[in-house]
Amino acid sequence: MPIKVLVIDDSALMRALLTEIVNGAPDLEVVGAAPDPIAAREMIKALNPDVLTLDVEMPRMDGLEFLDRLMRLRPMPVIMISVVTQAGSDAALRALELGAVDFVAKPRAENISMLQDYAEEIREKIRSASTARLISAARIAVPPAPTLAQPKGVFSSRLLAEKVIAIGASTGGTEAIKEVLRSLPAEMPPIVMVQHMPEAYTASFARRLDNLSRLTVVEARGGERLQAGMAYLAPGHSHMRVRKNGGAYVLQLSQEEPVNRHRPAVDVLFQSVADQVGQHGLGVILTGMGKDGAQGLLAMRQAGAWTIGQDQASCVVYGMPREAAEIGALDEIASLGEISGRILAKLRAFDKR
Repeated sequence: MPIKVLVIDDSALMRALLTEIVNGAPDLEVVGAAPDPIAAREMIKALNPDVLTLDVEMPRMDGLEFLDRLMRLRPMPVIMISVVTQAGSDAALRALELGAVDFVAKPRAENISMLQDYAEEIREKIRSASTARLISAARIAVPPAPTLAQPKGVFSSRLLAEKVIAIGASTGGTEAIKEVLRSLPAEMPPIVMVQHMPEAYTASFARRLDNLSRLTVVEARGGERLQAGMAYLAPGHSHMRVRKNGGAYVLQLSQEEPVNRHRPAVDVLFQSVADQVGQHGLGVILTGMGKDGAQGLLAMRQAGAWTIGQDQASCVVYGMPREAAEIGALDEIASLGEISGRILAKLRAFDKR
């Protein structure tokens, strides 16, 4: 039976285009198209769709307000369609906090044919969303967990200089990365991260993480010397690698071809950490669809690095961590809420050697 999709967008042209894209796959079917959330509310009751695509800016009720109400009253998988602007980026990230599974960028009206290039991506996201674990309204309402208390100077200067933590994530990863970082102290070895998202969104995501974490979080620009207490997010347009330069680690960006259909790719980052950091690396793979990161994490483990993957129960989509587990790339598996504690415990154990 096809996955039933309800399209919600105030643009008739966008509704028609999304309908064409979705119906172009034999396993997907648009069962309705609503011009606004008020109309969508009745269609949800009548059609019982499996997945919604939801515009952010609409008349009568904006997408975020509708999503907030929906996730509290009738949680269901939602993919946001947002404009590529600063406001659109912030709205898309807020939507993920409210419980949306994923998002795609909406092309500008003058270049709407670009959405055709996203057709397979949209279809994959719908398939993934249909089986995703939803964030419950109860979880949304819970205040952030307190940051784990760590006295200043808990880690040696040697450990802070030689260790590098690499994190990779995709679908559901914006909230997962936030959960990990907000529970870490300010004094940490440098952290390098890849989150699959369009380039217009990574700067906003880095700023959001910076505001929520004791660490200093930035979007990487390339050429930076890694520093303790810093977390570097790969920009959405480039692969990111770690390179050893004398006694320091330096970030390198490149716009080579996508790997695993992604740029940035988690595998590219993890492979560079395996090659350049070796046994001093720590690899973390979080929720996400597909297999990106599994082979790179295996290379890290084979190089002597310690690796951990998010467990199935806490993943929005158990794809990337599952692939890593199946090929033997993981030293440990833990729930999302336990990962930061495992990282700190491992660092303390390293420091005692």
